[in-house]
Amino acid sequence: MTSHSLLIAGIDEAGRGCLAGPVVAGAVVLDKEIEGLKDSKRLSPKKRDFFAKKIKQNAKAWAIGIAWPKEIDRYNIFQATILAMLRALKALKTTPDLVYVDGPHALPIDIECRAVIKGDSLIPVVSAASIIAKTFRDNLMMVFDKRYPLYGFKRHKGYPTKEHLNALERYGPSPIHRLSFGPVKRAFIKEKRACLII
Repeated sequence: MTSHSLLIAGIDEAGRGCLAGPVVAGAVVLDKEIEGLKDSKRLSPKKRDFFAKKIKQNAKAWAIGIAWPKEIDRYNIFQATILAMLRALKALKTTPDLVYVDGPHALPIDIECRAVIKGDSLIPVVSAASIIAKTFRDNLMMVFDKRYPLYGFKRHKGYPTKEHLNALERYGPSPIHRLSFGPVKRAFIKEKRACLII
């Protein structure tokens, strides 16, 4: 099999460092080269949306995998991230011959899998996966912002900004917060104590 006929998938996640919402993985198999792909964190939201559309139009296959806050609390963020990545890979409509995954850990799969640190900056198909994951998750957090408007999810997407930490302190955790994460756990305990005093 020549390298040209190899089906190569890129996998990356978004939301690992958040206090709320799921961790989302993207898996992409590109059909053709897309100029200008970068790690999603180095693109403006407008550019990310532009590339997400382009990737979906030009990819041989793309898919999303999600691990929800309860799963993050049950397994830990590392295991939940692997779970989301495996779900994204499984959801692809085509089976790749080779998988590049962003970060230091390869996936426990039968397909050849190479872990590449900063893969989202170095390998275009991993950059594509990072863009797909990030745009999907950001849109999901906009939906959650309407459901839980006290926390400002549409602005920080669940990351631990000052606004988010203040809201957490004031209102306690929402149903989509990760209770195993330090600031959320502290707010949850404080809320429980306040209920006991009342």
